[in-house]
Amino acid sequence: MPTAKLNKRTIDALKPPAEKQFVLWDNEIRGFGIRVLPSGLKTFIIQYRNAEGIKRRVNLGRFGVLTVDQARDLAKIKLGAVASGEDPAEEARRARNEMNVSELCEWYLTEARAGRILGRRNRPIKESSLAMDESRIRTHINPLIGKRIARYLTIADVEAMQDDVAKGKTGKPRTGGRGGKATGGRGVAARCLTTIQAILGHAKHKGLLVEHPTKGAKKLAGNKRTRRLSVAEIETMGKAMVYAEQQGISPTGIAVIRLLLLTGYRREEGQAMQREWVNPMGGFVAFPDTKTGEQVRAIGPEAIKVIVAQPKIAGNPYVFAATTGDGPFTAVSACLQRVCGFAGITGVTPHVLRHTFASIAAELGFSELTIRAMLGHASQNVTQDYIHVDEALKLAVRRTSDEIAKLLAQGAAKLDRLRLVA
Repeated sequence: MPTAKLNKRTIDALKPPAEKQFVLWDNEIRGFGIRVLPSGLKTFIIQYRNAEGIKRRVNLGRFGVLTVDQARDLAKIKLGAVASGEDPAEEARRARNEMNVSELCEWYLTEARAGRILGRRNRPIKESSLAMDESRIRTHINPLIGKRIARYLTIADVEAMQDDVAKGKTGKPRTGGRGGKATGGRGVAARCLTTIQAILGHAKHKGLLVEHPTKGAKKLAGNKRTRRLSVAEIETMGKAMVYAEQQGISPTGIAVIRLLLLTGYRREEGQAMQREWVNPMGGFVAFPDTKTGEQVRAIGPEAIKVIVAQPKIAGNPYVFAATTGDGPFTAVSACLQRVCGFAGITGVTPHVLRHTFASIAAELGFSELTIRAMLGHASQNVTQDYIHVDEALKLAVRRTSDEIAKLLAQGAAKLDRLRLVA
């Protein structure tokens, strides 16, 4: 357990750890220390055992807000209270019961990023998910109910918040480089309700709330996504992709679009795929992490051709490498809109390409269970062992991929004929 004399110079020199957290303990006051998170946040803490012998840890305040001397004096007071039989952590817990929604949301983000709150399948919540939660909190939740005391919230309160978001009352220009405007809507409103309900649930689980105050609140039904490309539209996309490349549109972006159509993979799974995950001979991609966890997914020969054709860039592990730096290509959505513009097709997103793959598979006669496995959905009423990459699943993926590749090729051939006529 590392120790040192805590002073401003020592604390300023502390570097954020790569993962989890790091605590440096003071070598003068036993139980007084500074905790450093990977985010760089530094917080003064005390650690002790209460009268029941249970180890407790209490935050005193952030470094910068508190000076070292102020924190040291506060630590002496708190640890002195422990010696008298008091339990500062229990007092802090009671005080947290009066936290407002904004403070509770800040607690959730801090604890989740430190890995102390678990999400789906009892795993730490992904940073991408936390970023979306934070956006909903800052943009919609805090402005509407942030000042309300969390334990006094009612079902009517959070459902009214959801209704206000749906009506666009929290719409405002975006910040952080995303552009456009956060306008709200039914889908965003429902996700805001899901976020605050989850936060309240975590607070109850961690003992900050005695009861979940809004359990039973009803989420707005979203608009089910039914858009898919028709056979004619797939052919048109094939023609448009050839034309787009001739017009100087990014060949990498076009390749990602083709891969998503041929595999049904999610946008991030396709554009951020790494070469070491791909097993061309085995006919599968071993994703270390997806929306539903680690997965091995079948992939057809037509999609493998797209992957193999991508140029390798030294020091860049991604199949679809960015033109600068060592990251992945990230502009597939913008590229897709350009291609669809050439094709005269509207309402197409990367998710539509995924839905199109599933629809073609259904037209070929594959069962819903098989299609769920092809798309990498988490299994529900069957064991995970049943849904795995066996030869039957590879065949289903190959037939679906081949059918889509055939339609794309037919569209490209029409462009060639037009060129001959011209």
